[in-house]
Amino acid sequence: MNSATPQPNAEFSARLIEELREHPFTRGLNDKHIQVLASCAMFSDFKAGEVIFREGEIANRFYLLINGEVSLESASAQDTDPVQIQMIGAGDVLGWSWLFPPYYWRFNAVAVTDTRAIFLYGTRLQELSEDDHDLGYELMKRVASVVINRLQAARKQLTEMLDRAGA
Repeated sequence: MNSATPQPNAEFSARLIEELREHPFTRGLNDKHIQVLASCAMFSDFKAGEVIFREGEIANRFYLLINGEVSLESASAQDTDPVQIQMIGAGDVLGWSWLFPPYYWRFNAVAVTDTRAIFLYGTRLQELSEDDHDLGYELMKRVASVVINRLQAARKQLTEMLDRAGA
């Protein structure tokens, strides 16, 4: 074991497991699956204005937001400022591109306020899900729900934009 790599202490692990149990995305998972998630997770903090990931970069992780706000943005065709797609916050999930080929981010994610999240290694979760199809099925159902909600939010935003434009 590399002595330069800090190992989580019992208090840190207990906090991480408790946050996983309480987060809306993972609430209700059995203890075995919570333990598996904790084995490939850690806390991650972002300062306001910090880019969490950029569209087109390799997607190999995802985040369970504990607090703060994150803007999901898409680059505009005219090379101007990115267009905000959605604002997400505490209790939300950030990133599902780690689950679907070609495994590249499809949006930018920028912390609007100081943000705390649980970082999960998506590539490791893919491997674990192959070994435990019950875990994979639970994750897929939960990610599918997130995707549906995001699509509905995008549809609503597009409808409102068209209404404002008089189309």
